[in-house]
Amino acid sequence: MNQIGINTSQNVNIDFKIASVGERFFAFVIDVLIKLAYAFAAAWILFDVLRIGSFMSGWDNWSYGAFMAIMYLPAIVYTFVLESFFEGQTPGKKLMKIRVVKIDGYQASFGDYLMRWFMRLIDVYSNFGVVGLISMVTSKYNQRLGDVVAGCAVISLKSDVNMSHTILEELKEDYIPVFPQVILLNDNDIRIIKENYQRAIKAKDTMLVKKLADKIKQTIKLDADNLTYTDLQFINIVIKDYNFYTGKIS
Repeated sequence: MNQIGINTSQNVNIDFKIASVGERFFAFVIDVLIKLAYAFAAAWILFDVLRIGSFMSGWDNWSYGAFMAIMYLPAIVYTFVLESFFEGQTPGKKLMKIRVVKIDGYQASFGDYLMRWFMRLIDVYSNFGVVGLISMVTSKYNQRLGDVVAGCAVISLKSDVNMSHTILEELKEDYIPVFPQVILLNDNDIRIIKENYQRAIKAKDTMLVKKLADKIKQTIKLDADNLTYTDLQFINIVIKDYNFYTGKIS
């Protein structure tokens, strides 16, 4: 399986496995089944239960078309909305353990997800998906045209070694957490923080420690003026607190 090296915004290069065409196809099928289930449920409730068909008998084609577009709007924008809210994942992608990421290491933006969704008209819905399939098969990172335009790739979260193994910390039974705001972080954030933290200690890079601490404070929206910890102490506590709150205790 191909890999992609992503240089994160914290200047750490991490290798991720590229999601295979098969994984993406099955995620797509799962999402299509969910959308079809919604469409059938919505039609059944409106036309069989509420029986609104009689009220629409005198409508012209434009009015009928507008109503149907509104009724099926959740299915139409399903992929775009869910990827935007759940950091590059839909239920299908979550079940297949794959995710959309930016190649430059930054979090994909609203515009990136919108561009990927819009390009589905060419990649997926024209010519029965042949364009998207050809693009994925021929591109280095299995990217369809929408991925290329948005600067994204779809990675696999499956690994022989679970990601949480890289973020575990020894905690004493009576450990008391200090910063509940760490729940705003995720496993990948802590992995990057810990790698930078360990690298900074090894290299005695005080500048990296300060930048890392400042970035964490900004991300978890912490008032830094009242802190009495050094930057090294602060980062170490953040890693331990995250392990405490997420139950990742060795």
